[in-house]
Amino acid sequence: MKKTVKQSASFRTIQEAYEARPRLWWLYTLILLLAVVVLGWSASTLEFKGLAKKGITVAQGVGYGLLHPDGKLLFNFDEAGHLAFPFLNITTEGVGYQLLQTIAIAVLGTVIGGILAIPFSFLACNKIVPKPVAFIFNAVILMIRTIPSLVWALVWIRVTGPNAFCGVVTQSVCSIGMISKMYITAIEDIDTRILESLDASGCNAFQKIRYGILPQIIPNFVSTVIYRFDINMKDATTLGIVGAGGIGAPLIQCINSSRWGMVGSYLWALVVLMLVIEFFSTRIRGRLTRG
Repeated sequence: MKKTVKQSASFRTIQEAYEARPRLWWLYTLILLLAVVVLGWSASTLEFKGLAKKGITVAQGVGYGLLHPDGKLLFNFDEAGHLAFPFLNITTEGVGYQLLQTIAIAVLGTVIGGILAIPFSFLACNKIVPKPVAFIFNAVILMIRTIPSLVWALVWIRVTGPNAFCGVVTQSVCSIGMISKMYITAIEDIDTRILESLDASGCNAFQKIRYGILPQIIPNFVSTVIYRFDINMKDATTLGIVGAGGIGAPLIQCINSSRWGMVGSYLWALVVLMLVIEFFSTRIRGRLTRG
């Protein structure tokens, strides 16, 4: 009986709170109208003139290449047409070599950017440095993040020339912007009570960093670097189109020359590579999150 009375009182309390809720239908209607106006204005700037004949040809060629890839770029064959050891074609003309160069660019760019982002993130955190200093470094990080990677690549090509080194420098700089932002969030989420406990226990500064700060930020730092590596792998392909090394350069050359079988080989290699990287990176990030 008492339980029934308590449930009834609880239900009445919930009903009263629901009926006393703020009536904001006018605000929701205004937001909806604003969204419709913004979408309508954005759509008015578009002008569709039909599909270009060349674009349709390229799309058909890519589809044909995916269905009929050039196996000689992917595998080694002997004179009889059988697979020969090593099975993958890792010569400079093969897809394997271009993929390895792309992976190398992404790895170096991610590692260098992740290391350089550490001092940037600490100097941009209000909890560690004075606000004027943090403001300056936050402005630098914002500037790096604002400029697209393709623009950075075009800038560095003028300095280093069109090669893989340009891709590494570009990805290192671009990684600083994104990784620093994530690092700052991890640093600001540090539980200061742990540091206070270590301080009360008589620990020195090194011990507080070793046992109070690093265990809290390292999992987030590693997870951020792995996530950035996924992004850099995709960017490395795009950067190759403008001459920053990797598989993008031969891919765009094959598209321009309508060698669709070679295009299919490059695309299939990229798809398989990204699936493998996504599988392992997801498992590693999941393990870091669960501890």
